[in-house]
Amino acid sequence: MNGVNDARDAQNAGAGRRRVLVLGSTGSIGTQALEVMADNPDQFEVIGIAAAGSDPQAIIAQARELNLSPGAVAVAKPDAAETIAHALGGPVIAGEDSAAQLVREHEADVVLNALVGSLGLASTLATLDTGAMLALANKESLVAGGDVVLAKARATGTEIVPVDSEHSAMAQCLRAGRREEISRFILTASGGPFRGQTREQMWDVTPDQAAKHPTWNMGQMNTLNSATLVNKGLELIEATYLFGISPDIIDVAVHPQSIIHSMITFCDGATIAQASPPSMKMPIAHALAWPRRVAHAQHALDFSGSFASEWTFESLNDENFPAVSLARAAVRAGGTMPAVYNAANEEAAAAFLSGRIHFPQIVDVVAEVLNGADEYATVVGTFEEVVAVEKRARARAHEVLGVLT
Repeated sequence: MNGVNDARDAQNAGAGRRRVLVLGSTGSIGTQALEVMADNPDQFEVIGIAAAGSDPQAIIAQARELNLSPGAVAVAKPDAAETIAHALGGPVIAGEDSAAQLVREHEADVVLNALVGSLGLASTLATLDTGAMLALANKESLVAGGDVVLAKARATGTEIVPVDSEHSAMAQCLRAGRREEISRFILTASGGPFRGQTREQMWDVTPDQAAKHPTWNMGQMNTLNSATLVNKGLELIEATYLFGISPDIIDVAVHPQSIIHSMITFCDGATIAQASPPSMKMPIAHALAWPRRVAHAQHALDFSGSFASEWTFESLNDENFPAVSLARAAVRAGGTMPAVYNAANEEAAAAFLSGRIHFPQIVDVVAEVLNGADEYATVVGTFEEVVAVEKRARARAHEVLGVLT
């Protein structure tokens, strides 16, 4: 957003049926987005989908349900692409760059980038080149390439609208005042499945245990990142880029019920909060229709009975969950340090999921990689520079993992 959206609100408020590309169509965000649009066919038309290809049958089913031609389907994995092409009766877009190619070849009003990980950056940049509104669920795009992404958005006049519930909430709260009136941003966090536990208590956590979030239903990587609080660190970094704010005015409050998604405190002492049930359908719908709202995107809060007394808040324990502090330090350092943070976490998370390291060691690896990154972390100028820094960070993460395992 960062000033880009505000100038185009009036233009978009009267927009009609929107043509949408869904990147990451078989993931949690992608499937819910397709459900939102299926429920509102007068507002949205899906003109193409992209996915990694881990579940070819799901992609085939989606393409048939949406009546898409093979050329409107992009699949990263070549072997899956062959299976899907055979089923759909024609060649699909295949390869690592397939999602970005889909964006370049199909004229859309909105591109929903719900790809997982830093691979989503190329598709984000491709979207900004086209001028389509970017509904961004791939937070790693801004974390890894924030300076590059924002420079591209300014150059093309393209707007970036957040899909994450926390950043969607911030965008909505921002409408209650002027930017210069803001005092604090408050990101809320559920605390994850291990809230209140010590490092020692979390040492023998298994991947299955880390995959069980207390309030949200998400994909594997997002759920693990929520358990380590890395997800909140990524969201803090994303907020600094998205809204053009200092990390020093962003607080994190643990809110186990996941009902209030973010808050903004203004200079007069007023705090504006956005509250809704813990479901992604409303923020997805709001991003796709931005700045309008989609009627009945999800059920509203029920304030009857004991529900109204169940909102609690507590401080984040940085000693047991240092991921947010590391993220704050990374974005303060600037340049490609946030990209290092993200790349190191992706490698460490994969090592945990494969049983190579213990749960608390995920963030240990991130910290160790960040500590030695000054020698190669630079001010970002190009996509290629981001990729090069990520490659070095991943290599360093593997060195650290080699010592731990």
